[in-house]
Amino acid sequence: MPTVSIVIPAYNAMKYLPETVASVMGQTYRDFEIVLVNDGSSDHIKEWVAAQDIPQLRLISQENRGLSGARNTGIKHALGRYVALLDADDLWEPTKLEKQVQVLEAHPDVGLVYTWTALIDEQGALTGRYYRRHEEGNVWSTLVEFNVVGCGSVPLLRKSCLEESGEFDENLKSFVEDWDLWLRMARRHLFKVVKEPLVYYRQRPDSASKNWAAMEQSYNLVLQKNFGSHAPELAQFKPRCEGFIYLNLAWMALQGAGADQGAAMQYQRRAVRAFPQIVLRLEFWRFCLASTVSGVLGKSGYRNGRLLFSLLRNRLSLKRS
Repeated sequence: MPTVSIVIPAYNAMKYLPETVASVMGQTYRDFEIVLVNDGSSDHIKEWVAAQDIPQLRLISQENRGLSGARNTGIKHALGRYVALLDADDLWEPTKLEKQVQVLEAHPDVGLVYTWTALIDEQGALTGRYYRRHEEGNVWSTLVEFNVVGCGSVPLLRKSCLEESGEFDENLKSFVEDWDLWLRMARRHLFKVVKEPLVYYRQRPDSASKNWAAMEQSYNLVLQKNFGSHAPELAQFKPRCEGFIYLNLAWMALQGAGADQGAAMQYQRRAVRAFPQIVLRLEFWRFCLASTVSGVLGKSGYRNGRLLFSLLRNRLSLKRS
């Protein structure tokens, strides 16, 4: 029986899938299986799998159920005691699994291990932007504000903890389903982090994470699920969570595809109404500064300035280390 089951949901993903699987086969940790879920694809994924000489690779085909449905299918077929999730267009550093498995083996009370993330473009080139969080242990109160795990290709999960917390909610879209599950896991289990960028998260123009209007609907569902009348002991956290949801949506409206500064400012005002104390947070003033720069420089100037700032910040970080 493999120790790790790597679940890869794929929907018409052959443009990136071979490179993604190659990054798995390049792992220094070798005790794994790959559960590849063909989620109703119309490309040649079945023929491609049949031509591969990869004993660890299993293909499961189903009618299209979306990202959450494909992940749930893969998890149900997983044989390992640990589950790693990997989207079909993302990549891993060779030591990613090895370092995460070491953490779970050393800390039996930990349910999820995440890493830092490097953002890449469609061609796989580094964009100069990284997602780095440091929170460990009981992270639930921080998750109320931020998805510290980042993208779905990051975590390694203890399968028993995953089963206890429940599966991905197939009613949620646009990557909010990740955050919903991490919230449920964090109420029962501890998290740990490997402070290295071991995942490459591909940024694509058609990415669902850019659809901030659809994300608002999913965020509202998460609020109802986690802070509704059935969970009165958590009601005190709802305003804070709602405020940061609207601030996150403001960032997406400012930076995402179809950027709309007017919509971004509306979300900012809604954030303050939901959680007035948000004006005391650094993240709020970072948004105010970014919005002002965007208004002065325009969309193109703002994007270029943001990229330059990321490059300078990363160089300074390297010098300090």
